Amino acid sequence: MPNKEYKPTLAQLRTFVTIAEHKHFGTAAAKLNISQPSLSQALVALEAGLGVQLIERSTRKVIVTPKGEAVLPYAKAALDAAEAFVAHARGSEGTLGGPLTIGIIPTVAPYLLPHLLREMHEQYPGATPRFIEDQTDNLLTKLREGTIDVAILATPVEAPGVKTVDLYREPFVAITPAGHSLAGKEKLSLEDLSQLELLLLDDGHCLRDQIIDLCKLAGAYEAAAAQSVTRAASLTTVVQLVVAEMGSTLLPQSAVAAECSRPGLAVVPFDDQSGAERSIGLAFRASAARDEDFEALGQLVTSAYASAVETA
Repeated sequence: MPNKEYKPTLAQLRTFVTIAEHKHFGTAAAKLNISQPSLSQALVALEAGLGVQLIERSTRKVIVTPKGEAVLPYAKAALDAAEAFVAHARGSEGTLGGPLTIGIIPTVAPYLLPHLLREMHEQYPGATPRFIEDQTDNLLTKLREGTIDVAILATPVEAPGVKTVDLYREPFVAITPAGHSLAGKEKLSLEDLSQLELLLLDDGHCLRDQIIDLCKLAGAYEAAAAQSVTRAASLTTVVQLVVAEMGSTLLPQSAVAAECSRPGLAVVPFDDQSGAERSIGLAFRASAARDEDFEALGQLVTSAYASAVETA
């Protein structure tokens, strides 16, 4: 029978949320850095206080009960609210004054971070950002688990409990060896992709998928065939392969200044109407109560992009 006076602790709610996310007691205990008996005791106390079963345990698997699924979003919202309280209390100097852990995809991080950090330091000297560079799927997982507060990534993305705000659209440019037949062309169309043997990033990078989608749209999917054998983990490596005349590639505009100063390369833009572009935005938990911080961060990211493109 539920105790009407019972109020769950944050530790108990965090225990429930972590078990529900990982569906494994050992993994959840390791994540929270506590013993499995302590984890079980916290869950039992929560269920006893509420008078409901939240987690169904068996020797083979852990199942979140229908009641558990129903109240899980509220438990996450309570934890987010508590984190926001601490952040605002510690950041008494105002916007972006508290700790903020920011995830960022690898095809954005090297090109925007120098500008973003400089502008953040100038406008919000009390900010203490921490950055985690990772691929989109991993960042969304970290976001749902609370490992990061917000992510800078390519949109759209779909993930339960995650909201996104678009910040800017970024055109792609073609990077070819200097002697390529398209190197002297003023503007490219999507149809020109059929003349490029494209070198792409490895699986898991959203930029790779975006370029393949463009090739499919242009009816030039075979243009991406060159990447099936030769793959790279970074745009720097891809560009070096272009220098070696192993193929061509597409880069986001913000990467041009950092990656294309090497001799032997040609940078060719696409026609403005081609649709060869991507959208970059912020992703954050829908339950997070840090609208002011995220709005300020979004403005900084947009400004940093403008600075990165200006130096190209």
